[in-house]
Amino acid sequence: PYVERSASSWGRSEVVKAYVEEEHKIEAENPTMLYSSIIEKACERVAAQLGITLNDEERKAARESIRTWGPFADTVDALARLSKHYVLIILSNVDLESFSYTRKILEHGFTFNKILTAQEIGSYKPDERNFLYMLKIAKDEFGVEREQVLVTAQSLMHDHVPANKLGLSSAWIARREGHCEAEGVTYTYQFPTLGAMADALEAEAQSSAGS
Repeated sequence: PYVERSASSWGRSEVVKAYVEEEHKIEAENPTMLYSSIIEKACERVAAQLGITLNDEERKAARESIRTWGPFADTVDALARLSKHYVLIILSNVDLESFSYTRKILEHGFTFNKILTAQEIGSYKPDERNFLYMLKIAKDEFGVEREQVLVTAQSLMHDHVPANKLGLSSAWIARREGHCEAEGVTYTYQFPTLGAMADALEAEAQSSAGS
């Protein structure tokens, strides 16, 4: 709707790229700002690039947009299956109140072992502090050593870059919809969807049980 109100020739990819860049800048500038406010500010900046100004209703809609974010079709079932084999710790840039809406959508047939947010930690991914915080929780509360941690995410920039720096194993969920890219990033595993990762894990477990 922003592009439709402007004289810009931008397409969806240009808008998303601009949004990701602005969001990342604001997170770095304001590491303790709630994510809902980060979204509002990023949308305002992108709108300004398009030569338009958001009204109060649009700013409110931006702040509360997380509440209506839906998962990919395979996500809920995949998480339920993965929970049978892994301790599931969420490390999110979303604030606690906003994530409470996402949690209700995702937790069907399982419960996350721990929810860690930027609000609690005081910094945003890709800051390494977020991952160090997660590693301490994994060790202290669940007895999971850093060598056993598998960072699983779509965003190369937010998750796999810091995982590389800290020497953590990772699984890249390489969905075509991804926009947070980064150069020179490596990962231990790659799957097209989270469902495909769950399929591979179950196949390996079945094979091991039969051998």
